[in-house]
Order: sequence, then structure tokens, then C-alpha cells
Amino acid sequence: MIIRQALSQDATELAAFNISMARETEGVELIPEVITAGVKNMIDNPQMGFYLVVELDNGIQASLMVTTEWSDWRNGMFWWIQSVYVRPQYRRQGLYRELYERVKELAEQESAVCGFRLYVERDNTNAQKTYESLGMTETEYKIFEELTPGLEYRK
Repeated sequence: MIIRQALSQDATELAAFNISMARETEGVELIPEVITAGVKNMIDNPQMGFYLVVELDNGIQASLMVTTEWSDWRNGMFWWIQSVYVRPQYRRQGLYRELYERVKELAEQESAVCGFRLYVERDNTNAQKTYESLGMTETEYKIFEELTPGLEYRK
């Protein structure tokens, strides 16, 4: 098993992972051109964050994305774990745990990181149990958003 940061040539596969994840967890069909451009943009602009991938059995079998949020309360940076995907045939084999541990290792090298956050779909209880088993706790916060008018990202 190799865990590494994603490269430009991984963008199409990571976009496909995102499409599968959105369909599976939220019943949402993403627009392929938009998500592919979004993945490429992240990889090409590391100041926005990064993807980690798991290479196993001659291919990418799992991935996650990390973005950042400054916390003035803590005078530190939260790393947001997003776009988590593990191919169905590789689930329940510890791939996400390995990714999470790598995120923690990388964060230990960055003195500004004060913690990790992620959001999970309300009904995705399997994922919630996984996150809890790694030591994460549910917060009291709900997430609200307002999208730019005319933004199209799903069919």
C-alpha cells in the first residue's frame, strides 16, 4: 500500500470517485466537467489544499481531500477532511484509517494545525461510526450555505 499526494494525472479518477460518492451518499448527480475541473484546480493550486490517495493492487483504491480553515478562537488552522471515497470492494479493510493516520502525521509537521473537521451526510451512519472509532466527536454545529446564483454543479 502506498499513500501519496495526488498528481495531475489522478484528476480524472478522483473526479469519478467524487461522482460515485455524491451519487451513493446523497443521490446527487454531479456534472462531470465541473467536478473534473474542480479536482484539477485543487491539485494545481496546493495553497487551497491537497488530495491523498491510496495505491493498492496496481490502482487508486481510496482518496480524501484536505482543505483549511483558520480559527481565530484557537489561533490555529483546522484541516477539513472532505471528498472521502473508498472503492466498495476495498471498504472495511482499513484504507480510510490509513489515510486518516497519514493526515495526522502530516499535520504534526505543521505547527499551525489545531485539529481536524469533516462533515458527513446525516444518514451515513457507517461513515459516522468510522469517524468516531478514530477519536472524532460530533459537534454542536450545523452547516448553512448560500450558493452563488446560477452556480451549476449537479444535474
